[in-house]
Amino acid sequence: MKRVNCKALLGHSVWAASETEEVFVNWNRRLHTFVPAVALTLFPLVATLPLAAQVPSTAMPTVESTRSPAGDTTALAKEAEGWLADLIRIDTTNPPGNEQAAAKYIAAILTREGINSEFLDLAPGRSALVARLRSAAMPDPSRALLLVAHMDVVGVDKSKWTVDPFAATIKDGYMYGRGSIDDKGMLAANLAAFIALKRSNARVNRDVIFLATADEEQGGEASIRMLIAKYWDKFAAGFALNEGGRVILKNGKVEYVAVQASEKVPVDVAVIARGPSGHASVPTKDNAVVHLAAAVEKIGGYTAPTHFTTIVRRYFEQLAPLEDDELAKWIRSLDTPDRGEHAQRVVSDANPLWNSMLRDTIAPTMLSAGVRANVIPSEARAMLNVRLLPGDTIDVLLGELTKLVNDPNIRFEVQPDAGLAAPPSSLESDFYATITKAASQEFSGAPVLPFLSAGATDSAQLRLHNVQAYGVSPFPMTDEDSRRMHADDERMPLASFEKGVDFLARIVAEFAATR
Repeated sequence: MKRVNCKALLGHSVWAASETEEVFVNWNRRLHTFVPAVALTLFPLVATLPLAAQVPSTAMPTVESTRSPAGDTTALAKEAEGWLADLIRIDTTNPPGNEQAAAKYIAAILTREGINSEFLDLAPGRSALVARLRSAAMPDPSRALLLVAHMDVVGVDKSKWTVDPFAATIKDGYMYGRGSIDDKGMLAANLAAFIALKRSNARVNRDVIFLATADEEQGGEASIRMLIAKYWDKFAAGFALNEGGRVILKNGKVEYVAVQASEKVPVDVAVIARGPSGHASVPTKDNAVVHLAAAVEKIGGYTAPTHFTTIVRRYFEQLAPLEDDELAKWIRSLDTPDRGEHAQRVVSDANPLWNSMLRDTIAPTMLSAGVRANVIPSEARAMLNVRLLPGDTIDVLLGELTKLVNDPNIRFEVQPDAGLAAPPSSLESDFYATITKAASQEFSGAPVLPFLSAGATDSAQLRLHNVQAYGVSPFPMTDEDSRRMHADDERMPLASFEKGVDFLARIVAEFAATR
């Protein structure tokens, strides 16, 4: 298939970091001038247009939504596509991050909309950005709604991509680029929902805060933990909308909407093998590399016991009616004394994500040893990325692994900056009810399931500060596209992006605007 030049197709400027002070927004902003004002008010009489037929049917929801209180977001979503493309072109690979460049780009868009924003500096070249739509002269943080997304992205191996990962190439109805899903798609959609509320001139009944964060992928000196420590008063809120959920697309139809209310706890662990060094021409039985390889093989075959959290139990209870009869039978048997163990194997094998939701998981991710091919090293290391269920502890898991490996030449070392277990967000809050209602309206009655995400997000730190934070990655996605997150050829289906903008705008308008 011939590649389509994104600049030629979308017509917006190609943004470069050196143009920070000059470039404000792309051509799509000009569309606003030509859209009738009624299409941008909060309570239009027109229904949301169906998705454009520009992506393969397997990537496009076939349902039509009811009329959105946010109005017809079609033109706004096109603008947001341009913002997403420009944000992809700003390389915020972490490390080093360079999020300040993306923050300046967003600030320029907000300025054009008449919205003041503020940089929250964290480290050289690394800033978060905050903006606020006020409901009253004195803020009430307990009622405020926070729209949060992060600007940094994980690294790429460009040789494994079919397109330039930082060119925002449009091909076959998709926008390719690192961060298109994680998390610049959400960033652009949050910005669109925030601007939609401003343009509508609706009376907001609570402060709505836009927050673009840094260092989410590394969790270091510029992370939300540091942001909260230095600037909490700038964005304190009672409710938050963030990444972490999913809109599950199967056979061209939205099967269900998963709303993240809890998440697993990330912990990195080094596996260290030691032995005598020497010349490789005289092999020894105490070779550290051999000991490490044996240990990693045992760890790779380890399966932790099942542990049902409240969120996970409710997820599977509500999932069972949506699956075929055979799989539903085993889902309903997950926690039974007679068939539970077999059911857990069946369900875990059916979907790797379900396996991760049911237990602690361990993924060996990095190996390092040696300085030359002819030198036996005295030390060899592997890195394990552990994801704990809330309530489980790393000490208990490492105790099990120590017994499993059973090698005095092997030791485990927990790395700094591990995640923290946070309480789940309430499934009884008004905001969760609003999300549920909006999802049902947007996706023609699709059910909403509470979700525990295997991946970590900024929401854990927010929950530790009494924020009812929910993950709603709003874009209908197939499993095949979702698996591209952090992988090669990450891409966003454009029709799903437009649908996601409408969904987010609907949630925000329902919760924060007075009719």
